[in-house]
Amino acid sequence: MSITAQAASPPSPPALGLTSGEVEQRRRDGLTNDVPERASRSVRDIVKANVFTRINAILGVLFILVLATGSIIDGMFGLLIIANSAVGIIQEVRAKQTLDKLAIVGQAKPVVRREGKAVAIAPQEIVLDDIIELGPGDQIVVDGEVVETELLEVDESLLTGEADPIDKTLGGPIMSGSFVVSGSGAYRATKVGKDAYAAKLADEASKFTLVKSELRSGIDTILKVITYLLIPAGLLSIYNQLVSSKESWRPAVNGMVAALVPMVPEGLVLMTSIAFAVGVVRLGARKCLVQELPAIEGLARVDVVCADKTGTLTENGMRLAEIRPAGDIGRAQHAAGNGAAANDIQELRQVLAALAGDDPRPNASMLAIKEALPEAPGWQSTGVAPFSSAKKWSGMSYGEHGNWLIGAPDVLLDPASEIATTAQEIGAKGLRVLLLARSDRSVDAPDAPGTVTAAALVVLEQKVRPDAKETLEYFASQNVSTKVISGDNAVSVGAVATSLGMPGGDHPVDARKLPEDQNELADVLDQQTVFGRVRPDQKRAMVAALQSRGHTVAMTGDGVNDVLALKDADIGVAMGSGSPATRSVAQIVLLDNRFATLPYVVGEGRRVIGNIERVSNLFLTKTVYSVVLAFLVGIAGIGSQIFHYKAIGYPFLPRHVTIAAWFTIGIPAFILSLAPNNERARSGFVGRVMRLAVPSGTVIGVMTFISYLIAYKGPDAGETAKIQAGTTALITLLIVAVWVLAIVARPWNWWKILLVTGSVAGYLILFAVPFTRHFFKLDPSNVALTTSAIICGAIGVVLVEVAWWLSAKVLGESPHTRQESVENA
Repeated sequence: MSITAQAASPPSPPALGLTSGEVEQRRRDGLTNDVPERASRSVRDIVKANVFTRINAILGVLFILVLATGSIIDGMFGLLIIANSAVGIIQEVRAKQTLDKLAIVGQAKPVVRREGKAVAIAPQEIVLDDIIELGPGDQIVVDGEVVETELLEVDESLLTGEADPIDKTLGGPIMSGSFVVSGSGAYRATKVGKDAYAAKLADEASKFTLVKSELRSGIDTILKVITYLLIPAGLLSIYNQLVSSKESWRPAVNGMVAALVPMVPEGLVLMTSIAFAVGVVRLGARKCLVQELPAIEGLARVDVVCADKTGTLTENGMRLAEIRPAGDIGRAQHAAGNGAAANDIQELRQVLAALAGDDPRPNASMLAIKEALPEAPGWQSTGVAPFSSAKKWSGMSYGEHGNWLIGAPDVLLDPASEIATTAQEIGAKGLRVLLLARSDRSVDAPDAPGTVTAAALVVLEQKVRPDAKETLEYFASQNVSTKVISGDNAVSVGAVATSLGMPGGDHPVDARKLPEDQNELADVLDQQTVFGRVRPDQKRAMVAALQSRGHTVAMTGDGVNDVLALKDADIGVAMGSGSPATRSVAQIVLLDNRFATLPYVVGEGRRVIGNIERVSNLFLTKTVYSVVLAFLVGIAGIGSQIFHYKAIGYPFLPRHVTIAAWFTIGIPAFILSLAPNNERARSGFVGRVMRLAVPSGTVIGVMTFISYLIAYKGPDAGETAKIQAGTTALITLLIVAVWVLAIVARPWNWWKILLVTGSVAGYLILFAVPFTRHFFKLDPSNVALTTSAIICGAIGVVLVEVAWWLSAKVLGESPHTRQESVENA
């Protein structure tokens, strides 16, 4: 329930937090953070969305019309309503269950104080007046006011658009949806549940949805056009059946329904839903959480991947490898290990142990130091400067023990100094190097760091992910360029990239020298691949520059410095172990923290979109030939009234158009929609699909009409003659339609050849078995008419093939590989 009586809440608790009794009382009073764990569509909404569709409405009306004629057999297409709805519901519910389970695994767990102890809980368990601790990268989950702060800086850009971090002082407001950039602190929850500032935004942002997709909008556009075509086609058909052909109302309605049903691409939306849902389930099996379903389509279009180094190309964990003193003690003295060096090293170890031990939210570097030097001296700090990605250093002042800084050597030192050169040489080996230095003023002074005196170089080892090289090679093979964008020293980043065989690793770019102008920055990004010392705002600018050149960009990251770039990228990919802020803005979360999962994610997106485009060709070809045939028959009927020649009725019964779709569209489309497909998706879905569907459908419609004209004996012919004429037209239609299936299935392999062969065999059985011939009113016994049907079909095959080649030539593509550039057998 929403919180409306905030003024009546109990007084602010002490910094120790609420007691268990106070928590229970607030729960009984409904003062809880009652936001759903995931704003996924309910089962009821899923059922409604799959039952009450435009296609089901059209088919439902036509089904009722057929039932009114008393011909239940011709109403078999009504089963499509049940099939479309049932399969769509089952697949989406299955996908929902997968997503909901993964969402719980990847959920951010804020740390609250209760009974004086810090405990991590689910966001839904927060109650009013809870004290919630904050550290770098933490997402703020409810509104509140600051009760503790140590240089706490919060980024509210996701809410306000203001990019600069905001200092938070005691008593200051803090809004849900923002995240901590640097420093630490705690705040008291003052608004929870639906009253929280970002609750409604989060509710809308995390819904399981298929909207805002070029694919979906393209299909919707096609369906709207078809709906408008149904009206004149239906009127023309019913006029032709009743007036021109002088049929009674029952066969007239059946003819009209037979003309209209195949115009509706009934399985297209179903196949799209299935492909998306199966994609979600497959990715879920690889511990990949899809937070926004359109991300699957976006992944298929990605042509640039921007990857961070730490946590992406390298393991998250590090190891303290060496403490190399500076100043009077040079490298040679350190190697000799004399007494003075040993004493100084012991002091440096103490300082490092103090810095790591006193850091309330240590990053990976400080965790490595803390693990190697666990015994902190217990000095009293007199000043604190938390680390931030912008300034690249942190520090502590310890009174008589001095003011100490630790951070990037190339930021804190003169680049020409000997110690900076040494740091550069070490970094060139792929090691991470930090500078431990003294400052002449307190680290929290306004003009800090002031004068910096180098004390030592702290060398950390990073382990390159064993699967990183293979992952980068995959992207290269798929014409997806990779840009390494890191906040670390450029030389160190370049060394890691070179060890992985990345082009450009031998000449990394220091981002501090990058141009501000977007066009100039885009020029640099076109030429270079490895970047170091990149600020968070620069990461965002680099994503925008790539997008300005027409690239579809995926950004991977795990730290708070990646949030803005992740948000602006076409697809944001966060590591499961990353900060809550990164996971909240990303469309994809890799819960297993494996960069090597990304090729499977991209591959799944390509499979889904490529296959939907493939099967769309089949469904829309059927729509086109149905429209062409309906209008040809209707125009011929009007012409018969004007020029007084024999009237022409519609060649098929509804049962004929049902079986026509079985083996040329329905079953093959389902199989093809789940097949491997690694072709990168491109924009222009509707135009590309219609370039095959329009000529192919037109050829089928015209050749079927010609075949029917040859066989048609007039409205006064007997029942046998009418059945034979319809059968002749159907044979021609099936021959060309099967060939369209063969074209769509290219490039061929054993299972696709089996698929096309099976389709042919299915129709041969329908025409050969007496029961099915009688049931579906098929009569191929007239050898002359059947031969003419085969000849018309053969001509249609040649025309469709020529149209296919000409279309491919216009597009500058190879006809053999047009549908799929790379396929996993």
